Amino acid sequence: MPINLSKGQKVDLTKGNPGLKSIMVGLGWDVNAFDSGADFDLDAAAFMLGANGKCPTEKEFIFYGNLNHTSEAVNHQGDNLTGEGEGDDEQIQVDLTKVPANVEKIAFTVTIYEAETRRQNFGQVSNAFIRLVDETTNTELIRYDLGEDFSIETAVVVGELYRHNGEWKFNAIGSGFQGGLAALCGHYGIEVA
Repeated sequence: MPINLSKGQKVDLTKGNPGLKSIMVGLGWDVNAFDSGADFDLDAAAFMLGANGKCPTEKEFIFYGNLNHTSEAVNHQGDNLTGEGEGDDEQIQVDLTKVPANVEKIAFTVTIYEAETRRQNFGQVSNAFIRLVDETTNTELIRYDLGEDFSIETAVVVGELYRHNGEWKFNAIGSGFQGGLAALCGHYGIEVA
């Protein structure tokens, strides 16, 4: 049984699973029947952060435009343009053994592509979740359902993997941002054109 987290909850990942190396991070969502006249394209991303909470370089920003980190520690499985169907809409693989020493946290985010232009926000999205699966055993370890407490936000920091005393933990964040991906990039020290 996976551990179901609530907002703000932290849980040990590697302590209870000493052999854990490879994690599949699945992010999913449904779009409400409400029609804004344009398709919803939600995008998952990962920000690999140093001790200062910022990305050391733009290479540590893993998203549809940069799918793989050079260390092979974080690999985005590609953009899903519709969010159709059950289960994960986008997946990001994390190899804990390859995460560079200068990376202390990996933040997982979901943003709405062209939200301003399309007049869309997370108030129109439901059943958003993140789940962490042990890729070796295919066991779901953690699941965090975001609930429905967003309205005008266009970006959400869903959760963070972080290193603590040599072990990896997960923190269910669920905090919304206005300003989409650009706001998140600014928050994590990435300059956007």
